[in-house]
Amino acid sequence: MSSTSVPKTTKSWTVQGSDGFESLKFSKDTPIPEISDYEVLASTSNFQTAENTRMYPFAQKDGVVPCSDGAGEVVAVGSKVSRFEKGAKVLTLFNQGHLGGSLDPLTVTSGVGGVVDGTLRQYGAFNENGLVHMPPSLNWLEASTLSCAALTAWNSLYGLKPLQPGQVVLTQGTGGVSIFALQFAKAAGAVVISTTSSAKKAETLKKLGADHVLNYKDDPEWGAKAKDLTPGKEGVDHILEVGGPTTMKQSLDAIKIDGVISIIGFLGGVKSEKQPSFLDALNHICTIRGVLVGNRVQFEDMNRAIEGNKIKPVVDEKVFTLEEAKEAYQYMWDQKHFGKLTIKIE
Repeated sequence: MSSTSVPKTTKSWTVQGSDGFESLKFSKDTPIPEISDYEVLASTSNFQTAENTRMYPFAQKDGVVPCSDGAGEVVAVGSKVSRFEKGAKVLTLFNQGHLGGSLDPLTVTSGVGGVVDGTLRQYGAFNENGLVHMPPSLNWLEASTLSCAALTAWNSLYGLKPLQPGQVVLTQGTGGVSIFALQFAKAAGAVVISTTSSAKKAETLKKLGADHVLNYKDDPEWGAKAKDLTPGKEGVDHILEVGGPTTMKQSLDAIKIDGVISIIGFLGGVKSEKQPSFLDALNHICTIRGVLVGNRVQFEDMNRAIEGNKIKPVVDEKVFTLEEAKEAYQYMWDQKHFGKLTIKIE
């Protein structure tokens, strides 16, 4: 669509209730309110599907437009907007108020797709401060994957104790955060150990640069094996923990003294018979931190690194339409995707 045309309505999905995918409701003609002085109206050319609609333990409102990641073109700007012009290609910042530094009780409640209407629609109005410029080397599909998974990986590696060349990073599985962490770590000159349960996915991880790949089904005690692969068998410097309680014991077995375990999610469930206690962090002398995406300064730093290192996001070959949103969620829930799953919005 031309950047000079300003629509009055938009196709969109909203979350009504708490019944999983069945709570997704589609509308063909949702009115678009007038943008305020500091807002821009963007056409959402593509977006990356959120990991869930109602399972993440952060602020959400009923009737919200779901999904947080989006790449789009600015089609209109408010009277006092200074950061963007019509025609600019932009990406959404997950926590709209998280411009720099740490989260606080206010900014943690500004999540796109949770409290702020998200990107599962053709057009959306966003405050200019909650957007960043899209890296020019990426296409719409690639760029739409950066808002959450990429920035979470970047924050995990650089937000607390910045990754140094020659250090060891451990990633789990082949989801978006893990793949981005692998790419960022290799660009920084780190050694990467990855885990997976698939021989086919292991080969893809190696092609992406993983130095070692461990099959966690073949070797349930992969944590000790990962530690043995590190220099002097001292352990891993950075671990991106996506499994949660079911894999934390192995992460602790792999971590180096003063290493950092960044908790990203809980794909393995929220309970485990082998769930470590708080004392395990003390016993392993490490830092365990929860990570909720990242701030705008980090986003812009990451985008410069993507440009400078010619990093290309790994996007699943399957692309859905806006009307196929429920099918996209099911496809991801069934773990059929590799890398990031996208929807093309026209």
